[in-house]
Amino acid sequence: MTDTPLTFGPFRLDPASGRLLRGETPVPLSPKAFSLLHFLARHGGRLIGKTELLEAIWPGVFVSDAVLKVTIRDVRKALGDNPHAPEYIETAHRRGYRFIAHVETPASRRHAPPRVQYARSGSVSLAFQVIGSGAIDVVFVMGWVSHLESFWEEPSFARFLTRLGAMARVILFDKRGTGLSDPVPVSELPTLDERLDDVRAVMDAAGSERAILLGVSEGGPLCTMFAATYPEKTAGLVMIGSYARRLADVDYPWGRTPAERDAFCREILDEWGGPVGLEDRAPSRAGDPAFREWWASYLRRGASPGAAVALTRMNAEIDVRDVLPTIQVPTLVLHRSGDRCLRVEEGRYLASRIPSATFVELPGDDHLPFVGDQDAMLGEIERFLARAPRPAPAERVLATVLTVRWDAGADDERARTIVDREVRAHRGRGLDPGAGRVSASFDGPGRAVRCGRAGCATLAAAGVRARAGVHIGECDPAATAPPLAATAAEIAATAGPGEVVVSRTVVDLVAGSGLAFTERGTIPLAGARRDLPLLAVAGDWQPATGGERPARS
Repeated sequence: MTDTPLTFGPFRLDPASGRLLRGETPVPLSPKAFSLLHFLARHGGRLIGKTELLEAIWPGVFVSDAVLKVTIRDVRKALGDNPHAPEYIETAHRRGYRFIAHVETPASRRHAPPRVQYARSGSVSLAFQVIGSGAIDVVFVMGWVSHLESFWEEPSFARFLTRLGAMARVILFDKRGTGLSDPVPVSELPTLDERLDDVRAVMDAAGSERAILLGVSEGGPLCTMFAATYPEKTAGLVMIGSYARRLADVDYPWGRTPAERDAFCREILDEWGGPVGLEDRAPSRAGDPAFREWWASYLRRGASPGAAVALTRMNAEIDVRDVLPTIQVPTLVLHRSGDRCLRVEEGRYLASRIPSATFVELPGDDHLPFVGDQDAMLGEIERFLARAPRPAPAERVLATVLTVRWDAGADDERARTIVDREVRAHRGRGLDPGAGRVSASFDGPGRAVRCGRAGCATLAAAGVRARAGVHIGECDPAATAPPLAATAAEIAATAGPGEVVVSRTVVDLVAGSGLAFTERGTIPLAGARRDLPLLAVAGDWQPATGGERPARS
């Protein structure tokens, strides 16, 4: 048994002297009660089974459950702990006990954050940390901006992550352009495609083949896209205080208005360096001077004012509503009833659209998960991790399909060779070709659009007039002629020479790409209750002299 003193709440437990102190006042405890408290506190955050406790405190001696219960009761009495609303010892019915208070040692107060490592995603280096050693991997995706080392400087955040690390092997990272990861120009902040690549790169660097994605706030849409696109790498999905889209819409009235978004962007530019947005994100700590200073420092270190504004505007453009029904993995949605930053209706909406999702509404007004009653939230996460079954192999994935069509009379073999080269360069998977066209699937909509533009431009340089269509949806990952390709071909038929036309969902998922779009009407979609809205990538179509837009074929 280690002699290191342990501090929790107002108490100090000193194994060397065998005393429990509250301030400077000794608290009476029997030797066995003291040993039990010491064992639980040393393993704070971990569920300790009754058998393990009995063997640790009464080795080689038969002791009944009744004796253990009496000793637990004596410890609780000494701590003034209410078993119905515990601050120190939590009972897991028929399973054991957990010490839930934050425990410090002299070493932990001086302890540096976990080692920062770096993963490569293309030309960008991404900072990440790994804590815990559980059988399940969890990728923790913080919202908006982040800074790995700052996580550990706020005791409540450090406690939240430490408790999470007692449940699983947890991978934390700073998204590109934030925190300790490589900075990027404000005009080149990551698209969802690049963010998906970044998650994969961090998982690979950490040696994780499959993980539960845990997204906080703005991290939720990213985790949603990853789970839908890579179900084979996703064991489950947890979203905390998250949303499907940031701006209000006719059937999504809880989001911000554009005016509110613009006002918040002005606040960032005017007040960055201070505790921006804290009153909405952590009202229970907004009056705490130390917490206000930590939050201000966390934001300053996480991003520049310009980057924070750019991220805010980009996040406001993302809309994953059409992605939610494609989620196939076990999902837990957690939301506090009084969340001032993102309303609880947004959490309910997420859970209602994701098949078989579990929604848990928790009391409280704080948006940040580590502020307020974090134990209730962590308890729900732990129960989810314990019961989440291993998902079956995915039969369908979220994919983006591009079809490039060229005019009759062109050399099919030459045109196909040109487009196939662009498909490979943009990491696409070629599908069964048809007469006068090539189709390919991509794991990100931005790549599909860029490939369509490059394909049309390269064909034009070779004297071939072409047009492209892009659509996103579910498909069999092994299919070589999915229905999505037929829809993409219909969309391409509406385009002019050199033009790329896309469905509305594609536009909602390429925020930050720098692409601009113009409305282009609708086409009927088989099995859908309403026509499919189309938009054209601005600046692509250049009609031939005297020519007109081709009719749909």
